[in-house]
Amino acid sequence: MKRRLFSSALATASAWFSTSTAWAQAALFKAGKDYMVLERPLPTEVGNGKIEVIEFFWYSCPHCNAFEPSFAQWVKNAPKDVVVRRIPVAFRDDFAPQQRLFFTLEAMNLLDSLHAKVFAAVHVEKQALNTDASVLAWAEKQGVDKAKFSEIYKSFGVASKLKRAVQLQNDFKIEGVPSLGVAGRYYVDGTLAGSMERAVKVAESLIAQTRQGR
Repeated sequence: MKRRLFSSALATASAWFSTSTAWAQAALFKAGKDYMVLERPLPTEVGNGKIEVIEFFWYSCPHCNAFEPSFAQWVKNAPKDVVVRRIPVAFRDDFAPQQRLFFTLEAMNLLDSLHAKVFAAVHVEKQALNTDASVLAWAEKQGVDKAKFSEIYKSFGVASKLKRAVQLQNDFKIEGVPSLGVAGRYYVDGTLAGSMERAVKVAESLIAQTRQGR
């Protein structure tokens, strides 16, 4: 979904390819055309021997909603040396409540059970979830401890994660979601790659190259 037009290619994702297949495909993908190489490599939040993949998303983005089921399966099938992180973006001030929602669920270890339900609330139940009050009311309806959720939602820790998310968004020069950052070095989205299905294949080849170049 584009920063201003909020539109991008409809997304699906393929299963992880083997390293050899990814390398064979690598010749098909060109820097500056299918993906972007960051001018300055960014530090990642994973240990030595690990490769970080970041999905940038927005709960209200219909393309992120379409991408989520296949991406969730992709995450489950990811190689052991790949660490996947999700980062909610903020193209406008009214995105912040959903960012806080994500990081609060993460802090409470509730993403596995409620992440997909947030997408459903927005896209199936047509809840905007773009204010603090609507987010808190939704969480309470899910049976989440209201006082604890509210405390974490308004905490310094969550506020810090929001700032870090915005910094990452700017560092990767995110123009649309869903999109992927690989190894702190590469950026790919459905517009560059032609579709999110192809973007996943590009990401796989970049992972393979990163692994080989360690």
